[in-house]
Amino acid sequence: MSIRLRLTAWYSGILALTLLMFSGVIYTFVYYNTYVSTYDTWRSRISDQIRQSITAPSLNSDGTVSSRINVNNILQTIDRRLYVQIYYYNTKKMQQSDNMMFGGDAFKFDVPADPDDVVKDFSQITANGKPYLMYQQLMQTDVSDAPVLLQIAASTEEAENMMSDMRFILVIGSLATLILAATLGMFLARKSMAPIGKVIEAANAVQTSSDLSVRIDYTGPQDEVGQLISTVNRMMARTELFYKDLEESYRTQRRFVSDASHELRTPLTTIRGNTDLLKKIWTMDSTPQGLSEEDLRQMSVEAIGDIADESERMSRLISDMLSLARADAGQTMQKELLEFAPLVEDVVRRAQFLPHRADWVPGDLSSLEGIAVVGNKDYLQQMLFIFIENAFKYTPEGQVQFDVLLYRQQVGIRVKDTGIGMDKDEVPHIFERFYRADESRGKTPGTGLGLSIAKWIIDEHQGSVEVVTVKGEGTTFIIWLPALFPEIQASSMEEEEADSEILIEDSDISPDSVQDSEETEQGQNQRRAK
Repeated sequence: MSIRLRLTAWYSGILALTLLMFSGVIYTFVYYNTYVSTYDTWRSRISDQIRQSITAPSLNSDGTVSSRINVNNILQTIDRRLYVQIYYYNTKKMQQSDNMMFGGDAFKFDVPADPDDVVKDFSQITANGKPYLMYQQLMQTDVSDAPVLLQIAASTEEAENMMSDMRFILVIGSLATLILAATLGMFLARKSMAPIGKVIEAANAVQTSSDLSVRIDYTGPQDEVGQLISTVNRMMARTELFYKDLEESYRTQRRFVSDASHELRTPLTTIRGNTDLLKKIWTMDSTPQGLSEEDLRQMSVEAIGDIADESERMSRLISDMLSLARADAGQTMQKELLEFAPLVEDVVRRAQFLPHRADWVPGDLSSLEGIAVVGNKDYLQQMLFIFIENAFKYTPEGQVQFDVLLYRQQVGIRVKDTGIGMDKDEVPHIFERFYRADESRGKTPGTGLGLSIAKWIIDEHQGSVEVVTVKGEGTTFIIWLPALFPEIQASSMEEEEADSEILIEDSDISPDSVQDSEETEQGQNQRRAK
C-alpha cells in the first residue's frame, strides 16, 4: 500500500471515530433535552389529571381505605392531547375520550384480562402503529365498588419522529462527511506527495542518464517536504561539484600521465640510441672504414655524455614528480620560525652560480632585517630557485632583477626579467604540470613541473603569487608571504607601506593589483594570477 493510501486510511479512520463520538454526544444531548423532557412533561400532566379526577379517600366495609374516580370528571376535563380509556371489569364495558373514538384513527389500548395483572406505572406502548406514553391504574368509581382500569396516554410520535430524523441526519451526514473527507484526503495526500514523486523522478533521471545537473522545482512552503527537497537539491549540487572535481582530477591525471610519458620517452630514446651505438661500436671485429681509433673514442665519449645528461634530466623529472605526488597525497611540511633575511641572502648568493646568459641584478635586501616567516627553509629556497632559474631560462639576453617589497603584514619577493614574456592567455596555465609555451617546448630545457611545485610550496605557506607579463618584454613574478615584523618596524608601518606602493608602481603592476592586496583570507593576502 502506498503512503498516500495509508495516510488517507489513517485520516479517514480517525475522522470516522471522531464523527461517531461527536454524533453520539449530540444524539444523547438531544435525546435527554427533547425526548426525556417530553416524557417528563406528559408524566406531569397525566399525574395532575389523575389527582383532579380522584375523589377524597373513603373507608371500605372491610376497613381498607380506597380512592374513587369520577369518570365523568376525567372525560370532561381531560387535556385534548391526552388519550383516556376506562375499562369496567364487572360489565366489560369501555369508555374512551373523544379523540380516541372519532376520526379515521380510532383505536383502543390493550386491557389486561385479570385485574391483578394491572401494574401501576408509566410505560411505553405502541397502539395503532404509533408510540405512546401510558399510565394505568386500577381504581374504583364513586358509583360502584367494581374495579375499574384507568389508562391515560400521551402520543410521543413527534419526539420519536424528531429522534428518528436526528439519527438519519447524523448517519447520512457522517457518511457523506467521511466520503468527502476521504476523497479530499486522497487529493490532498496526492498533492502533498507530488514533490516526493519529483524527487523519485529526479533520482531516476540521475540513475538512467547520470545527469547530475537535474534539480527539483519546488515553489511550495518550506515545510518538511520543502526542507527535504532543498536538502536533496543541495546534495545533488554537492554531488555534481564533487563529480566535476573528480572528473577534472581524472582528466588531470590522464594528462599528467600522458605528459610524463612524453617527457620520459625523449631521454629514454636518447639513452637507448646511444647505448645501441656504443654496443655496435665496441662489438665490431674491426674498425669501421674511414674512422680512426681517436674518432671512435670521441664518439663513445659523446654518447656517454648524452647518456649522463639524459639520466640527470630523468632524475630531476622523477624528483619533481615525487614532490608533486607528495603534494597530491596531502603531505604537510614541517614548519618553524625562520629569519627571512639570511634565507634570501643565501639564495641570492648561490643564484649567481646558476647557468645564465642574462645579467643577475639583486636589489637591496636590508629591509628584511628582523622579519621572520613561519615555514620550511628547504622548500622556501627551492621555490625561490625555481623562479630564478625560470627567469634565467627564458631570458637569453638582458637582465634578471631580484628585490623585496613590504606591504602591511606581508613580504613580497619580486623576480623580474626582460626575457621573451608570454601572452596573457597563457598566464592561467603556467602553474599547470608539464605546461610550457608551445613555441618554447623542445627548445628550452626543463620538465614543466617547476612552477607547479613552486605554487604548491606557496600555497602550503598561505601565500600567493602575482604575474605580470608582456609578450617580448619580460615577466615579473611577485611572491607574497605572511611575515612577522619587529615592533620597531610595526610602529613605522605606514611609512613602509608608502615605500612599498612606490616600489609596486615602479614594477609596472597595475593599480588593481595593489587594490587586490587589501583582500585577506586567513589573515593574509590571496592574490590571483593575472
